[in-house]
Amino acid sequence: MQTTSQKKQKFILKLFPEIMIKGSSAKRQMVGQLYTNLLTIFERISSNIEVKKFSDKMEVLCPTQVLPEVRQRLLDTSGIEQILEVLQFDGMDSLEKIKVKVGELVIDSLEDKTFVVRVKRTGKHEYSSIDIERTVGGYLLAHSKALKVSLKNPEVIVQMELIESQLNIITTKYKGLSGFPIGTQGDILSLMSGGFDSTVASYLTMKRGIKTHFIFFNLGGNAHEIGVKQVALYLWNKFGSSHKVKFITVPFEDVLTEIFRSTPPTYMGVTLKRLMLMASEKIADEMEIDALLTGESVAQVSSQTLRNLALIDEVSSKLILRPLSTMNKPEIISIANDIGTRAFAESMPEYCGVISQNPITHGSFKRMEKVALKFDYDVLNKAVEDAQHIYVHDVVQNIKDLAAVEVVQNLKSEDFIVIDIRGEDEAIETECETLNIPFHKLKKEFQSLPKDKEYLLYCEKGIMSQLHAQYLRDEHKCENVRVYRPAQ
Repeated sequence: MQTTSQKKQKFILKLFPEIMIKGSSAKRQMVGQLYTNLLTIFERISSNIEVKKFSDKMEVLCPTQVLPEVRQRLLDTSGIEQILEVLQFDGMDSLEKIKVKVGELVIDSLEDKTFVVRVKRTGKHEYSSIDIERTVGGYLLAHSKALKVSLKNPEVIVQMELIESQLNIITTKYKGLSGFPIGTQGDILSLMSGGFDSTVASYLTMKRGIKTHFIFFNLGGNAHEIGVKQVALYLWNKFGSSHKVKFITVPFEDVLTEIFRSTPPTYMGVTLKRLMLMASEKIADEMEIDALLTGESVAQVSSQTLRNLALIDEVSSKLILRPLSTMNKPEIISIANDIGTRAFAESMPEYCGVISQNPITHGSFKRMEKVALKFDYDVLNKAVEDAQHIYVHDVVQNIKDLAAVEVVQNLKSEDFIVIDIRGEDEAIETECETLNIPFHKLKKEFQSLPKDKEYLLYCEKGIMSQLHAQYLRDEHKCENVRVYRPAQ
């Protein structure tokens, strides 16, 4: 039987301040979009999660068993400034019930500490917020080992809201992602290499409420493509899963060959970037997208001087956003570390197909114009025509279809050594010999393993293992490595 003071797992969401200062129409649209985004995200977790929308906040009620996942999803959803985790009790219709219930929950935490009670009250009551604060404060002081009530600098703040007879006791406050809800600021196409810069840039536009699609230029090899799809899937799943977004792969091997044929070595790097923008613009036009995104930072490499960036931008009429333009590498790496993409970037296979000899740092517009005339643009058009479009949420199946590395499901203990690359404290248990080597250390440590053994890479979904097995085969000619996926 349900009691009147049934405990519920509840979050109160404070909205991003820039939403709150918008006009009524824009504010209503943004709050509505955030509400829709949360419903879409929570639908994948449980049908028993309830979202309530108000003009200045939202409330989420969820079953206890999904509390950690709901909390993390809220922390990763743009548009939310602050997340208050609360305990909700109904039937709190008297000061006596309120003080006893609060006492049950906080008395033990007040020992040898100063405290204060703060109350926000909504509805009709026979007592004021100050009455509640005094009554609850006096009760806690009398029944606990607290030092005293301190109104100015308390060590503990007992914070609660009373809405009619519903009592919300705030247990924890979290800093939200901030930004606007995804879907309120249009679409953008991100030029994604999978390294530090492009992944951080993509995160920043997602955080700002921009629906971020990904375009990848394959300069050779499945391993790089698998790796970039993997990190795109990670970003989408963590920060953008409220919307469907596309991942476009453009085969650029022939474009690279044509660059070598037609372009002086000093202008190869700039030319490659120009061609990537041109291809991106064509695909963005097809998708009705007005803006492109890159991870370029001023002066980080030779192609990113102001002059060379101007030469690159010359080929496109699209708006080009570069959120990292004034950041240094340590700042970018710090963000990558915070959002969880650092390990992906550090383990990303490198395919630097165009490495200019003495690259130009201050290119000439006139010289660039003459160089560009020698390129056969039919090759570029063909690459765009052959581009493959998939939705990011289909990446798992796509990687399985793309992967060339053999998958082993049944083990023979005398034949294999299984390498668990997940980075967990303990490796998977199998009848074979098993090693625990995190994926970001695999490239270095694999070289020291005995060459006469057969190795199987293991990860939970098989994506990371496919990436690194392919990389070891392509780059280090390791034919003795495959993928382990236990039979379901």
